[in-house]
Amino acid sequence: MSLSSPPTHLKLLTVLSATATLYFLYKSRHRYSRLLTRLRQTLNKPSGQNPNSSFNKGKLFFISQTNTSKTLAQRLHANLLLNDLDFDLVDPQDYEPEDICKETLVLIVASTWENGGSPENGNFLVNWLAESADDFRVGALLLKNCKFAVFGIGSSSYGETFNAVARDISVKLRKLGAADLVDLGEGDVDEGNLDEVFERWSERIVGILKGNLGENKALNGNYGVGNESEGEVEFSEEEDEEEDGEGDNGIVDLEDIVGKAPSRKSIVGPKTNGKIENGEVLNGEKEMVTPVIRASLVKQGYKIIGSHSGVKLCRWTKSQLRGRGGCYKHSFYGIESHRCMEATPSLACANKCVFCWRHHTNPVGKSWRWKMDDPIVIVDTAIDLHTKMIKQMKGVPGVKVERLSEGLSPRHCALSLVGEPIMYPEINSLVDELHRRRISTFLVTNAQFPDRIKMLKPITQLYVSVDAATKDSLKAIDRPLFGDFWERFVDSLQALKEKQQRTVYRLTLVKGWNTEDVDAYSNLFVIGDPDFIEIKGVTYCGSSATSKLTMENVPWHSDVKEFSEALAQKSNGVYEVACEHVHSCCVLLANVNKFKVNDQWFTWIDYDKFHDLVAAGEPFSSKDYMASTPSWAVYGAEEGGFDPEQSRFKKERHHKSTR
Repeated sequence: MSLSSPPTHLKLLTVLSATATLYFLYKSRHRYSRLLTRLRQTLNKPSGQNPNSSFNKGKLFFISQTNTSKTLAQRLHANLLLNDLDFDLVDPQDYEPEDICKETLVLIVASTWENGGSPENGNFLVNWLAESADDFRVGALLLKNCKFAVFGIGSSSYGETFNAVARDISVKLRKLGAADLVDLGEGDVDEGNLDEVFERWSERIVGILKGNLGENKALNGNYGVGNESEGEVEFSEEEDEEEDGEGDNGIVDLEDIVGKAPSRKSIVGPKTNGKIENGEVLNGEKEMVTPVIRASLVKQGYKIIGSHSGVKLCRWTKSQLRGRGGCYKHSFYGIESHRCMEATPSLACANKCVFCWRHHTNPVGKSWRWKMDDPIVIVDTAIDLHTKMIKQMKGVPGVKVERLSEGLSPRHCALSLVGEPIMYPEINSLVDELHRRRISTFLVTNAQFPDRIKMLKPITQLYVSVDAATKDSLKAIDRPLFGDFWERFVDSLQALKEKQQRTVYRLTLVKGWNTEDVDAYSNLFVIGDPDFIEIKGVTYCGSSATSKLTMENVPWHSDVKEFSEALAQKSNGVYEVACEHVHSCCVLLANVNKFKVNDQWFTWIDYDKFHDLVAAGEPFSSKDYMASTPSWAVYGAEEGGFDPEQSRFKKERHHKSTR
């Protein structure tokens, strides 16, 4: 009998129809049976336990670059499990985005990274959501059975891109038909209360899922059932109206209602209660150094002064206490490293440089909005903490008694420890106090505060960090907070040109990032006309989630020399290579007309003369306090910038054989 004959067709259709009917009845019976089982479990389960913990698991995603979001997500995950709420903790890079349409409950903890973009592990998911939400073929019902909640982590100092990733994810999920479980939570790492804000948001999530919040009665104490679609969560109209009415009195507490806080501009007055001058809060109530930041910096060896300053003992200070040589500043400028104090009156910075030694554990900010400590107290405390650290070197093998005694009286202060010292509103008073004690000053600024450079009183030597020579490379390397960072950078160089005291461009070479722009760098020399140009290879500070640098990005001293010689040649005789310090992988270019007299370099500083000039109160220039450079520090010398009065120490390294 042929299968194509009409009777055969009818018989086949009858069989298929009967099979489908039986299958449907079986599935209905099976589903009904499962529902009865759940009801029995609910009736027999002791009160206080969640009857739905075995139902479809929710998904908890973390989009993280520095592990902050991951850590908070892990904390929330543990809390959910403790409350018998079954969730999978998911790294989105291991998740197929198309599967999200099968989810009924999604929680996301998301950080915002460079330029308002997503951290690497969230790129695929974020891009998929964006493309799907904008694709008319997908439609607004794709995630109609999904409830979600998003918590963002970012830095409000970045302005418009603050929590951009979390905000965008929320918008895209709603556009695809998903419904908010709770409002968007927003954590600000600058505020210092991230843990508390996240804890409030997390407790609200748990409360809603367990049905413990009166405003979410429609959940009936579970998040797995509540309507015909498994895992779908119902909300009542009364709940929506109640939430819409919150905050009618205009007062919203971020701790209580995460994501509904007023803008930072609207709270700057009552929150800081400080004097505002030119848009800068001069003395707010909030402390710059939060407990988390303090713990991190202390772990790295910093001594925290008050609420925003710090001091640390440099390894070169320890080296010269032992008579093992000083840093490049000793070779270039005659600094006695064992009498040098590294400090800063502002741990905050306006950049997040890829080569940051602190791996971005210090605060960030575009203006001073914190409590402000007295400059004399800062200086007193810095010297006290510094001398205590020097005293702790007593008895350390190799430490020389006479140098230890000298080290207890610091004669120099390097205001370049961490952060942006020029941000401190009382920087001039602090510098005056150091000079009054005949302590010389080297100050480094990141070229983002030109107005502060202009108002700065004479210091011994003023540095501007020139980390790149083009706008794009500067943005990539410094990761600045300011949108007009390039204009600020150029204005800072121009402000440097007006200074009469010693000025320096500091270049940090990072192979593969900024070592190809010799012509562009030489063009910047005309803008600031610096006395000196320091060129140093980047220091590798270990792996970090905040930095992509490896040892391959660290140039050899020969690379630095080659780059320096090329720059000197581009200057057409204005600058020549004057000094080098091989150990620091550092080379110095100096202005020939100012600091080369009768073929002799005068890059060193007469510190006593400088203090006399400051005390006299009359105008003076960099030529008035220069001193001759010793032959061993001059570029090309056999010593390579190592003081022959010191004893060279080379650590023995016993590397295992690779064979």
